[in-house]
Order: sequence, then C-alpha cells, then structure tokens
Amino acid sequence: MPFEQINGMKIYYEIYGSGDTIVLLHHGFGCTKIWKDIYPPLVEKGYRVVMYDRRGYGQSEKGADFEEFYISDTFRSESVKELAMLKELLDIDSFHIIGQCEGGVVGIDYAAMYPHHISTIVVSSTQCYSKMTMRELNSLKFTNLFQDLEPEIKKKLVDWHGENAEAFFNQFCKYGGAYGTGFFDLRNLLPSVTCPALVLYPDRSFLFDVEQAVAFYRCLPNGELAILPNCGHNTYEHQPKEYISCVLNFLKRHNF
Repeated sequence: MPFEQINGMKIYYEIYGSGDTIVLLHHGFGCTKIWKDIYPPLVEKGYRVVMYDRRGYGQSEKGADFEEFYISDTFRSESVKELAMLKELLDIDSFHIIGQCEGGVVGIDYAAMYPHHISTIVVSSTQCYSKMTMRELNSLKFTNLFQDLEPEIKKKLVDWHGENAEAFFNQFCKYGGAYGTGFFDLRNLLPSVTCPALVLYPDRSFLFDVEQAVAFYRCLPNGELAILPNCGHNTYEHQPKEYISCVLNFLKRHNF
C-alpha cells in the first residue's frame, strides 16, 4: 500500500488514471473509501485522480497527540501543509480539488493560500458559516455515541477507521477538526479563491441548511451553484451519478 512520510506521519494515498490531476478531499468522518463511486468515472473521462487519508483518518497514522491536535487551532493550517507536502512528493504541478464537507474547508484554505496551484475547485456540503459555536451545533446534530448507532453505520465506520472507529466518532461528535470548536466562518476568505469554483449542495442535509450554499456562492469571485434536489448531506453517496455529472459539466465549461 502506498504511503508517504509527511510531518513524521505515514499518510496513505491512492492514484488512478492519467491526465489533469484531481485531488479528492474526504469529509470529517471519512477516508479515501468514500470515493468508491466517484473516482472511477473521473478516471474513465481521462483524469488522474489522487486521494488520501488525512492525518488520523482511515489508514494514515494519527500520532500520540491526535486528540489534542484535532481540537487545536493548527488543525486547518497543518491540513493545508499536509496537502502541499503531498503535492511536492508526488510531483504534481497544478490540480483540481473536489472537497466533501470538511474536505471542502481544506480545499478552500489551500486554494486561498496557493492560488497558482489550483485550476478549479468543487466543494460539496461544506458549511460557509455557523450561527452558533461548533460545539453547540454538534451537540444538537450528533446525539448518538458510537454504541448507539445502527449496525450498518458502525460497520461502515469500522471499515473506514479500524479499531479507532469508536473513539474517533465520539470525538468528532463533540467538536474539532476543520470546523473547529467555536464560531466558523469562511466568508472573509472566499474572495481570495479566484479560480473557477462550484458549490454543490443538497437540499436536504441534516447538518447544514441550503442557504449555506447561497452564501458560499455569493462570496466567490468566480463561483457557480448547483443544488441536488431530494438529496441528503452525503451527496457523493446519495446521488453519485448527479454528483459526477455536475463536476464533469463544470470542468468542461472551463475547458478542462
């Protein structure tokens, strides 16, 4: 299995296909395995797909201080640094980003910091700003601990994260990660994302209302907006064909 040593941690990644590079950034519960229905059509259309497990997710190492790191102010900046180092190690020039939920936050941060690296960006189900602290929001939205989840969801999380699944899920449900613990707001950062950007959003997310998508879109200099009807939060899972169609049409419109 392919790993790269980044910041002293073994980071797991996968590469498929050839052509323009698309980097897939998983959400806050996920890993590379969430993309099983998304990456094959991209490869078939002539793109090179790179996906990886961020530190502490999936098959990547977490480190002894991961719990502290997860709620620290450095989580977002270190996630950007991790992607930048992986880009150099894999000798990637410019690339496209597709980020799901928290992965979209990492993608936006990266595009704002390294605009010359990014050709386009797609964010799906990513929060634009919070109306309460993330600690408060998570306590409202994630009321079940791992032990109370349905067996099918438990099985999926164990498949993604192995023996760390229960502790990881319970920690996520409290706070932390790319959304942090306090109030969250991307609106001041989005004007710095100058590449073509597609905001892809479900109309029935249990987590964020669809108005988040409109706020996101309005703050982007070169933004586009697509709403998936009758679709839940995990857009890649609920409507993979529509997800791919929106992405490919977006790339085609911008001659990629």
